[in-house]
Amino acid sequence: MLLLETQYLPSIAWCSAIWHEATVALDAAEHYQKGSLRNRCHVAGPNFPQRMSIPLAKGKHQQTPIREVRISYEEPWQRQHWRTIQAAYGNAPFFEHYADDFRPFYEKQWSFLFDYNFDFQTLILKKKLGWTGEFLFQSDYFPVGEWTHGPDLRNKIGGGIGDIPAWFNPVRYPQVFEARSGFLPNLSVLDLLFCAGKNGREVLMQPFFLPN
Repeated sequence: MLLLETQYLPSIAWCSAIWHEATVALDAAEHYQKGSLRNRCHVAGPNFPQRMSIPLAKGKHQQTPIREVRISYEEPWQRQHWRTIQAAYGNAPFFEHYADDFRPFYEKQWSFLFDYNFDFQTLILKKKLGWTGEFLFQSDYFPVGEWTHGPDLRNKIGGGIGDIPAWFNPVRYPQVFEARSGFLPNLSVLDLLFCAGKNGREVLMQPFFLPN
């Protein structure tokens, strides 16, 4: 059973890793780590890759249990993120097909980052792309090297063109701004879904061997 951290609009490599698993454990016992994809993602904007970050409520996040990390709404990040998504994917083949399903995530307010990420992940992976596996919440913390149920890939799957795991071989698919910027691998799964629709499953199901 694969063990992973939560990610905001997770990277294609993260999604590809879970695609081959019947059950995936999400670490619900860890402490939040700054500078990670837990509250960040990368999309292919008109001016090359863009990073979107969810602001968090003030506090010592580095020592906060991940399920207690609260989202901040002091700034209009939801409106900003949705505008970024529209600019990046408004002309993508499947934007209109999925936009109405995703827009509520930029209108409704979730209190906790973990819950927001999980609801978004479930919508995209299970309801839109058709992953048949299941997520479990791992409520006991396992330090690095002590998870014995399968691969522990926490903090080992990044996102963005400069952060690609050695075991992941990106598969090319048409992108909106590819003529301008070239193919950009390992962006958010949002890029794959808007550009390839359900055919994105073929990208995620490419065989590879996960590290132990």
